Amino acid sequence: MALAVEAAASGNAELVAVRTWSDLAVDTAWEHGLTADWESIQAAEQRLLEQRLAPHREARPELVVRTLVTRDRPARSLVEHAEHAQLVVVGSRGRGGFRGLLLGSTSQTLIHHAPCPVAVIPPHQA
Repeated sequence: MALAVEAAASGNAELVAVRTWSDLAVDTAWEHGLTADWESIQAAEQRLLEQRLAPHREARPELVVRTLVTRDRPARSLVEHAEHAQLVVVGSRGRGGFRGLLLGSTSQTLIHHAPCPVAVIPPHQA
């Protein structure tokens, strides 16, 4: 997130922070009689996004930040939101070993379909 914040601040641009998730496993569970309170889940996701943004907002109070929480396939949602972006910054899960060197499906889709540059950031290594 730090790269996205710095890029937006240096370009005097608005930062749009998108948190998106796919609930295919939840849909399958729903078919078996389990229910989910989507409003509560969305509120929890919004709180998590706000918590992650809080230190960056504090460090850069002049930065305009807009948040979006969507329930969609991450790649599709991010490509859609990239339409008016100057840069898309995504994290990589970095599952370790050889697999950690490969890009995931969301990163691959963004690199091939986003209308702007894409930065894929590996996880922080302790």
